[in-house]
Amino acid sequence: MRRYGKNPDEDDIRVRPNRKGNRPRTHIRPKHEDAEDGMVLTVDRGRLTCLVDGRTVVAMKARELGRKAAVVGDTVSIVGDLSGEKDTLARIVRIAPRRTVLRRTADDDDPYERVVVANADQLAIVTALADPEPRPRMIDRCLVAAYDGGLTPLLVLTKSDLASPEKLLEAYTPLGVPYIVTSREELENGDAAERVRELLEGKVTAFVGHSGVGKTTLVNALVPEDRRRTTGNVNAVTGRGRHTTTSALALPLPGDRGWVVDTPGVRSFGLHHVDPSRVIHAFPDLEPGTEECPRGCTHDGNQPECALDAWVAEGHADPARLDSLRRLLATRERREGD
Repeated sequence: MRRYGKNPDEDDIRVRPNRKGNRPRTHIRPKHEDAEDGMVLTVDRGRLTCLVDGRTVVAMKARELGRKAAVVGDTVSIVGDLSGEKDTLARIVRIAPRRTVLRRTADDDDPYERVVVANADQLAIVTALADPEPRPRMIDRCLVAAYDGGLTPLLVLTKSDLASPEKLLEAYTPLGVPYIVTSREELENGDAAERVRELLEGKVTAFVGHSGVGKTTLVNALVPEDRRRTTGNVNAVTGRGRHTTTSALALPLPGDRGWVVDTPGVRSFGLHHVDPSRVIHAFPDLEPGTEECPRGCTHDGNQPECALDAWVAEGHADPARLDSLRRLLATRERREGD
C-alpha cells in the first residue's frame, strides 16, 4: 500500500472532490481590521438593526460567530455595506465583551436562559398601582435579576391616579431602591416624562414590566419621536394585560441624554440561571441578618439555626420580605432537586 506524507508532490495523487461544492471548514477566522463598531438597536428574525456612526444599518450575524447571538445593547463590529441605504445588508463579525447582562428564563424550571439586554446601566421595573394590581414578588424577581446582572434597579410606579403608592413604597423605600411615581395625567401633560428623564440621564436603561402596566405608554412619553403601539386592554377576569411590544428596541432620549430599551411585557420572570446563594443580595434589608447564620445556611426556613427569623422578629425588616425571599429560594430548590 502506498503512503504519502502531509505535503506530497507526486503528480499521480488523486484528490477526492468535495461533493457539497462548498469551501472546506477552517478554524482560521478573518481579523476584519476594517470593521466599524456599532450598537444593536433591535433584532428581528435574524436581521439586526444597528447604529453605526449615526447611521442605521441592517446586518446579519456572520457564520464564523457560530451559535453566539447578539442582543439589543451589544457593541458589535460590522463589515460590508455600511451606507444604511434601503435593501443593503452588512455583516456582524465580532461581539464585544458585555459590561452587564439582564437575563431571564421563562420560569424557574426552564433551563433555557434568555439574554434580554446587554450593557444596560439601569433596570427600570415598571409596576402599576392598580389595573392590574401590583405584584411585589415580580418586583423582587426583577431586583434579583438586576443585582445578579450588574444593573442598578429603578422602581417606576404608574397609575397613581387609581391607587395610592404608600403601601408598596413601605416595602421598598427601606432598601434604598430609587423610585418615581407617575399618573396618567402627568404623562399626558409631559410632567412625569421629564421627571423620569432626569433619572435616566446619561444611562442605558432597560424597561421591564408585566403586560398592561403602562410600560410602553411611558416609553412613548419619554421618546415621542418614536412612538410604539400602546398596550392593549387589561383582562377583567385575569387582571393581566395583552402583549403589544413583541421585540426589544433601544431608543435614544431627546437631546442625546441617554437610551431607553423597551422590552416585551412578561408574565413571569424565571430565575433558573441565578445561583440560590446569590438571591440574598437582592434583599439588602435582610442580608445583614445573615451574619449570625451558621456556615452553609440556605435561609430557606428549613434550618432552625437560621438567624433571619430573629432578625425579622426584632423589627429590622418586614416579615413579607422574608416570605418573598423564601418563596424564591423554594422554587430554586425544587429546580435543583429535579
